[in-house]
Amino acid sequence: MHLMFHAQDPVIASVAGHDTAIPVRRVFCVGRNYAAHAREMGKDPDREPPFFFTKWSETVVPTGSTIPYPMATDDYHWEIELVAVVGKPGIRISASDALDHIVGYAVGLDMTRRDLQATAKEMGRPWDIGKNVVQSAPLSIIHLVEDVGHIDKGRIWLEVNGETKQDGDVADLIWSVAEVIEHLSGLYRLEEGDLIYTGTPAGVGPAKPGDRLLGHVQGLTDLDITIGSPEA
Repeated sequence: MHLMFHAQDPVIASVAGHDTAIPVRRVFCVGRNYAAHAREMGKDPDREPPFFFTKWSETVVPTGSTIPYPMATDDYHWEIELVAVVGKPGIRISASDALDHIVGYAVGLDMTRRDLQATAKEMGRPWDIGKNVVQSAPLSIIHLVEDVGHIDKGRIWLEVNGETKQDGDVADLIWSVAEVIEHLSGLYRLEEGDLIYTGTPAGVGPAKPGDRLLGHVQGLTDLDITIGSPEA
């Protein structure tokens, strides 16, 4: 039997300091996981159970990329995030065991068509068209836990054209990485290569073509992305 179409090549993420790489399986994102960001989005930051949305693996692109400004939006927002990389499968994982399932961490951007997301919210519809967007999940090089330990505190910031727009601390996550895994693994069996974008601090805002976005999480390699021309 021959395939009618070419099968999509796997998305491969680089690992710092090792002659190895990680194939990306799925992308899970946590919504409103910093209190200040929840407030700027008009929501109560009380500790209600976390909620999730997904992106295709093909939305992941490496640091140094120029990503297109996507079609159908005039309000394309940046959201800087700590990304946890799953390295051990599991289901219904307890928070006390959760970090054993994380193999590494990286810096990520959850780029968002905010106008389309807002319309979907108003109409009670899913957010997919606002979030699952071409090349909308840039990812820095991954650092393994064996090299950097677990990231549970430290400064997280985003600069746009050299100006700081987001500035927070990973310690301010409403739901920690371990707690996120506990909740998420009660909904899906987590698999090797899954990426978990853990939420963004306050300061989200609109990017425009030509902008350079530099993202940082203390202890990890920075993420450097340029916004390119509108998608053809």
